[in-house]
Amino acid sequence: MKAEDTELLKEFAPTQVDKLNKIISKHKGKPGSLIPVLEEAQVCLEYLPISVQKKIAKELNLPLSRVYGVVTFYSFFTMTPRGKHTVRVCLGTACYVRGGKAITETLQKEFGVMEGETTPDRMFTLESVRCLGACGLGPVVVVDEDVHGRVKPTKVKEILAQYK
Repeated sequence: MKAEDTELLKEFAPTQVDKLNKIISKHKGKPGSLIPVLEEAQVCLEYLPISVQKKIAKELNLPLSRVYGVVTFYSFFTMTPRGKHTVRVCLGTACYVRGGKAITETLQKEFGVMEGETTPDRMFTLESVRCLGACGLGPVVVVDEDVHGRVKPTKVKEILAQYK
């Protein structure tokens, strides 16, 4: 383990930091290595905080702004911890007028977080989307890959119970 890894050890286990070092050294010096390093690092660490981005930038001899730009550009990457399950509420026109906003508010109360945040136990991340292409089923909630249609606020707890 490298001496400069002290900052990372505040957020991650020593085994995770070791894996990150191996990922970087495997790709170091290869053209176009930034995205593969970021992808593998996110799989290993689950998210890419600034401390990880700084390390990757330093080790790949890239400006931090370039690493940060890639992380913030691609929706696959996240800078904050994500939940085990991602809950997406459709707020497209059809879902919104059929109660999508009420579903979002119910989920926010249930989780104690706002849209875009993760529950403290890292079980759920709450997101909203503009359209899921299931307008006839509105309002729609997608948990991971499971589509739940015609959702009512009274059914939210029942749906979430399947994922605890």
